[in-house]
Amino acid sequence: MSPGLKLRKAGITVSLPLSFILVFIYVAQSVTIGYLLHNKFEKEKVLKEQQLKIEELEEKLKILNIIEDFQVGFKDEEVAELTQVIHKESKRYGYDPLLVLALIITESSFKKGQVSRMGAQGLMQVKPSVGYALAQRRNLGWNGNLSLFQPAFNIKLGTLYLFELILKFKDVKKAIVAYNLGENALRLKIKNGQKVPTFYLSKVLKKYKHLKEKYAT
Repeated sequence: MSPGLKLRKAGITVSLPLSFILVFIYVAQSVTIGYLLHNKFEKEKVLKEQQLKIEELEEKLKILNIIEDFQVGFKDEEVAELTQVIHKESKRYGYDPLLVLALIITESSFKKGQVSRMGAQGLMQVKPSVGYALAQRRNLGWNGNLSLFQPAFNIKLGTLYLFELILKFKDVKKAIVAYNLGENALRLKIKNGQKVPTFYLSKVLKKYKHLKEKYAT
């Protein structure tokens, strides 16, 4: 119902030109309000996007600071690449990046080219047999055992391996134990009713807590 008709029904008589003016004002106000609401929504959207970018940069800076404080043997460009890959893979699997960093520090002390007595290699100490199987399942490039000495590739495999263990055991803590002890070894202990070893898990969680406290801001 037009504003002019409403006025007539209310017992108020206005001229036709005035009715058009009132209608014009009504439409203009509606358009203006609509524009302002849209503009407000767009501004809030932009602000939210900017806030998310700031938070992402802050998180990457935190990762970078931790790597620089612990790493041994890496060049600046390698540190930058590690920062990106740790952030990306953590987001992919829903990890706190500091947990991944705690695992790396526990496994290899963040030293380049580490090899364990059991033959595990690289930053996340992935065994060649495990790395090869992961690469084949996920169609990742595998160029022999030397692939595990490529830091970014090693982290991709290590974070993937942990994720698969979480899915299998339905428990993050058991997955971390299995990462160190081995999937089959942990299943055997559980099957035989033996106590699940917690020494390695405690080391990782202690390091994780330390990182969260030290790099809180």
